[in-house]
Amino acid sequence: MNSASTPWPTEIRLSPDKRTLTVSFEDGARYALAAEYLRVTSPSAEVQGHNKSQKQTVPGKIDVAIATINPVGNYAIRLNFDDGHDTGLFTWTYLAELGRDHEKLWAAYLSELQEKGLSRSRR
Repeated sequence: MNSASTPWPTEIRLSPDKRTLTVSFEDGARYALAAEYLRVTSPSAEVQGHNKSQKQTVPGKIDVAIATINPVGNYAIRLNFDDGHDTGLFTWTYLAELGRDHEKLWAAYLSELQEKGLSRSRR
């Protein structure tokens, strides 16, 4: 991993309601990422699969919150969600991608839900 091209966080802050993670980077970028968005884009094999064809669309997470944040070395954090999901390692690079590409990734997720007849809320 090239440290010169790796985004480096200067602050990671969880909102009091545990529903928004704000990540600030050295380059001045700052992203407020909803817990729901982080949960449904988790880099875990459970969500992403082991290849593109195995990627899962995760419904019903509109009310999910982040229970805890745990550092993983100098390169990532593990988010533990209140629905029990805790297997994704969010690297600094992945968090920066999620922030930078939020509009495109969120639109794709909403489109997948609609195509599959799924909902953001629990039924």
